[in-house]
Amino acid sequence: MASGVMVSDTVIEIFNAMKVRKACSPEEAKKRRKAVIFCLSADKKTIIPEEGREILVGDCGEKIADPYKHFVDMLPCDDCRYALYDCCYETKESKKEDLVFVFWAPEEASLKSKMIYASSKDAMKKKLPGCKHEVQANNRADIKDRSTLAEKLGGNTVTLLEGMPL
Repeated sequence: MASGVMVSDTVIEIFNAMKVRKACSPEEAKKRRKAVIFCLSADKKTIIPEEGREILVGDCGEKIADPYKHFVDMLPCDDCRYALYDCCYETKESKKEDLVFVFWAPEEASLKSKMIYASSKDAMKKKLPGCKHEVQANNRADIKDRSTLAEKLGGNTVTLLEGMPL
């Protein structure tokens, strides 16, 4: 850990819950997390879930028409964050669901924030084994366009992302 920042147990619990897809009732499935944003604690020593910055599977459809757009809009314009996004997509062969680790470091963030988040990223990633995909974004244009994420997930074989064509 180059920065000395620790990853809270809550972050690991959230990751494990998102990673494991158990057979469950439709009501339990609605409580699963679709996306979670993580930030540094006030003392800058621990990575924690950001209060009120998550999307539940049950919110998608009725409350949130486009979960990916909603997720991108939840990222702050002027500070760094880490995030996990449970992405549903289709290729020409099959339907898939993968967790994506997002490192958000917007150009408007302070140099100090960029440095501490960048130096803590490896510690965070080591606590998320099995997360196949990673996206680093430095401005909204890097992440807003679905085709950018689709490229990371499977290149030109991805046909739908969150049920919407590219």
